[in-house]
Amino acid sequence: MSDAERLEKGDRAPSFRLDDETGSPVSLTDFPGRKVVLYFYPAAMTPGCTTEACDFRDNLNSLASAGYQVIGISKDEPAKNAEFKEQESLNFPLLSDPDLTVHKAYSAYGEKSLYGKTVQGVIRSTFVLDESGLVTLPLYSVKATGHVASLRKKLGVD
Repeated sequence: MSDAERLEKGDRAPSFRLDDETGSPVSLTDFPGRKVVLYFYPAAMTPGCTTEACDFRDNLNSLASAGYQVIGISKDEPAKNAEFKEQESLNFPLLSDPDLTVHKAYSAYGEKSLYGKTVQGVIRSTFVLDESGLVTLPLYSVKATGHVASLRKKLGVD
């Protein structure tokens, strides 16, 4: 994947319609007038993804108070996301993108380095969208640990 394909500040966020952990369809248009934090994670119930999801859970009140809706997206099936949500008491939607269509639209799937090797896979990424659906902060290849604290600082959320 080249950097040229990546979303940049000011780009319109690609629309989508994906099933949440209950199997209900969720679309970006379901959050009119809301700022959205959309984050892509490689796999439910893995150590890094659990750390990141729990950080979002633990910081959800401050993000929500600042007007942000958090949404997680992975290639996991809804049933696995439901198990992950219940196991970790997650308090935001987890969407299922098993064919990676939305991952690819956001350039959150492609070449990445894993243990010194170049592989194809999910690129841990977060996108902050404004009320009109424009990307205000595209973050690629983020680290699971400390990411939410860094994001809150960039957004000026206490």
